[in-house]
Amino acid sequence: MNLPDLGSEYFSEAMADAHDDQESWERLSRGDASAFEGFYREHAGRLQNFLWRYVGDAKVAEDIAQEAFLRLWQRPNGFNPGRGTLRAYLFGIGAKCAADWWRQHPLPTTEVPPDRPSARNDSPALIADALGRLDPDARGLLWLREAEGYSYAELADILQIPIGTVRSRLFTAREQLRRIWKGEGS
Repeated sequence: MNLPDLGSEYFSEAMADAHDDQESWERLSRGDASAFEGFYREHAGRLQNFLWRYVGDAKVAEDIAQEAFLRLWQRPNGFNPGRGTLRAYLFGIGAKCAADWWRQHPLPTTEVPPDRPSARNDSPALIADALGRLDPDARGLLWLREAEGYSYAELADILQIPIGTVRSRLFTAREQLRRIWKGEGS
């Protein structure tokens, strides 16, 4: 029985992505506006969606995404192709901008009502409510891992923390979400 060699196919795709990142980064470093525009079109929606989950406000998320792209355009040489993808680097800039925003706009100290809708057809609303009760860092990290599909190594690169810290924070965020979901508080 002859099985396909999936490893080499995956490796070829990874190498192609790395080459594309290298080429995009080189063009951005030279100030190539068309390369920036293409990169923006490809990643703006996903970055805004992530930031919306992080800050909870679509307009603020759009503003933060614009700031992240502006920082990338103004200082493209901060990217190191050996450490991760250009997309991960952009999301890292976005996460830092969102953290800066949270420092300037702290959460109001209001108590969240303990009642939860009981109808199961409200599952998306229940999930959104549970995620909304997480602190912004936990919500953002869970979003990057579960919705965006980043690996632990990519998350470590984005957040500039050790991979063990990524694992620990994800565990804590998942436990916090589980307690919220089960009505045990946060």
